[in-house]
Amino acid sequence: MWYNHLMKITFYGAAQTVTGSMHLVEANGRRILLDCGLYQGHRKEAFEINRNIPFDAAKIDAVVLSHAHIDHSGNLPQLVRHGFRGKVYARPETVELCNILLRDSCFLQQRDLEYVNKKRRAQGKRLFEPLYMEEDVDALMPLMQSVPLYAPREIAPGVTVEFNNAGHILGSACVTLDVGGGPHRRHRLLFSGDLGQPNQPILRHYDYPQGADTLIIESTYADRVHPSADDVEGRLKSYIEDIIQQRSKLIIPAFSVGRTQQILYYLNRLLAAGRIRQVPVFMDSPLSQRATKIYENARDCYNVAAQELLAQGVNPLAFPGLQFVETPQQSMSLNELRGPMVIIAASGMCEGGRIVHHLKASVGDPRNIVLIVGFQAEGTLGRRLVEYQNDVVKILGEDCPLRARVQTINALSAHADRNGLMDWFDGVKSGVKKAFAVHGEQDRVEKMVELLKEHGCPSAVAPVHGQTFVID
Repeated sequence: MWYNHLMKITFYGAAQTVTGSMHLVEANGRRILLDCGLYQGHRKEAFEINRNIPFDAAKIDAVVLSHAHIDHSGNLPQLVRHGFRGKVYARPETVELCNILLRDSCFLQQRDLEYVNKKRRAQGKRLFEPLYMEEDVDALMPLMQSVPLYAPREIAPGVTVEFNNAGHILGSACVTLDVGGGPHRRHRLLFSGDLGQPNQPILRHYDYPQGADTLIIESTYADRVHPSADDVEGRLKSYIEDIIQQRSKLIIPAFSVGRTQQILYYLNRLLAAGRIRQVPVFMDSPLSQRATKIYENARDCYNVAAQELLAQGVNPLAFPGLQFVETPQQSMSLNELRGPMVIIAASGMCEGGRIVHHLKASVGDPRNIVLIVGFQAEGTLGRRLVEYQNDVVKILGEDCPLRARVQTINALSAHADRNGLMDWFDGVKSGVKKAFAVHGEQDRVEKMVELLKEHGCPSAVAPVHGQTFVID
């Protein structure tokens, strides 16, 4: 049976916000979810949003996952917990990364709830339960199906998915859904996922999938242009020279997947070129270590520059002085050591993980530098540090004097800036009749709509949470 309307799209996440990517596509009588991410922000608000899945999970036929970051994959175990039994389609590297990221998400949830429930118990309030447990991740993993790049796969009757490279993190994909709507009729939906900044280190540049009728495009940095990548090495060099002189610490909150590996790459280059002296660099995240191993084993995803280093026998993600911190006790001991040293730890938005303890121990010393290298969502500790509005910042429930210097390097972003987004759109826009700007705060998606219209798509809109569109 063919339907009068070919497709419906409902935007349940990353609609006028950056986190919680989740878009429901209804086509040919099937319900297909594009991403199933966790909303990240204030702990209580995020928990309430994440635990309320806005549809019947058991009625979802398939999930197509653009990449492994938690704001795109993090609610998949809860989907299974609530009855989803379909397949999750993703690139092989994404499947491998999800296996470690989602288990880490369980651990962080349980630890955070211990802290929250201790307070709620004392106040006589109902205790929160975790969104999901590790057994839910165990149940999810057999449902995940690896789909290589450029290999169309039918995921429902009359619905085919194909992945193209998005250049954001390892395994990231632009998603095309081809939907049959009747004899000799086909509709192509293109979902950008998260697009990488052109010419970033390690990974190949994004692709330009052709033939889309409808487009869903991210808007994270639609309002700005990132500094040149040459700026990254120069600024890292200056910060390391500073902490050597001050005998202090450079604290870098970094996402375990993507950002950590970029930082290692640039430090490798600086040391190899003799532009910085060797200092201890501590990677204080078991998750980051596991993710880096996955990166090291996925060399066919590397760009030309990284491939050339490999050909010379150089591992672009390792260098003298790099040390891996395993146990919580080893992590805590770093706060007793005097610099100079670099500490790279998760989480990237400073909402959990070992970085929070390092910040608490370090932000009171004006000699130290906190280096923010990625997007910080509204309501996160990382955002409060970037905005630097007060002399005091609350960390782990305590007011901490903020005297350390807070610096940012936007050129390290794994998200394309305005120029990159428009370069990609101009490369894929032929035939696009309708475009939706998502994955951006309100001013960013509004800017993206303006840009899309300027570049030839007058029907561009920025959907709000829960809004449904019928695509004829």
